[in-house]
Amino acid sequence: MQRGTSSRIDRLLEHFEPSFIVIFLMMNGKLAKATVRMESLAPAFDLAASKWAERLGLPIEAEAEFALQVGREGLQLIELAQNAAGPIRADFVTGAVAHRRLYGGGNGQMTAKAAGIQPGIRPVVVDATAGLGRDAFVLARLGCELTLIERHPLISALLEDGLQRALADREVGPIVERMRLIGGDAIDILSAWNGEPPQVIYLDPMFPLREKSALVKKEMRLFRPLAGDDDDAPALLEAALTLASHRVVVKRPRKAPAITGEQPGYVLEGKSSRFDIYPKKTFKAEG
Repeated sequence: MQRGTSSRIDRLLEHFEPSFIVIFLMMNGKLAKATVRMESLAPAFDLAASKWAERLGLPIEAEAEFALQVGREGLQLIELAQNAAGPIRADFVTGAVAHRRLYGGGNGQMTAKAAGIQPGIRPVVVDATAGLGRDAFVLARLGCELTLIERHPLISALLEDGLQRALADREVGPIVERMRLIGGDAIDILSAWNGEPPQVIYLDPMFPLREKSALVKKEMRLFRPLAGDDDDAPALLEAALTLASHRVVVKRPRKAPAITGEQPGYVLEGKSSRFDIYPKKTFKAEG
């Protein structure tokens, strides 16, 4: 990214309400590695489908392996092959995310511990590999201010739609107001960052296919043909370490090697995943 990019980001931000901002930057090449078409699930959503198709450069009528669909439940991505899994959408109000919000354990969750949440400490966090925003939502629910970065346009569109729908919910709306989405390449955005650096940068590169969770398997089947592997994870880690003021957190499968480069200072292990912590500065509680 050229030096002028950060000033362009600042100018764009001036035109949006601070509670919820979406910016789409250059997406590093072609839209998708697999073929995708846009579909409306009912005539009432034809106009919305047309707008999404134009924005993302998707055909509305074409042979494709995947479809981005818009309907009553919002935007969703589905594989069109016979016997494929059902659709995926970003949903912060119902389902697994809602269950985690209600019964997930609060500050005792591994994600919260990894990010440095403690009494009197709510770090400012950048989730540089946002995906569908689940981990970011956990941190936002606990009071952190979040910037989410997602570089793939289709995944970013799903996340944007999920956040927009969540804003209308009385209980969830105040949480997602703490989540700002930027669509673009995280390495470029972090390298061009202008202003106060985030205290924590959170990274969750694409998991290997051996992950056993049924939900993750479903997402992997859809996302991997589109987004590919995160082969630039070492460069992303380096950019994160350069910018973060207090720590970088990398979520990994429990038995996977650390990202190539600087080794973590310590590790928090769970049943199926772990958090590699790269500490830079100790948090101090406010007041």
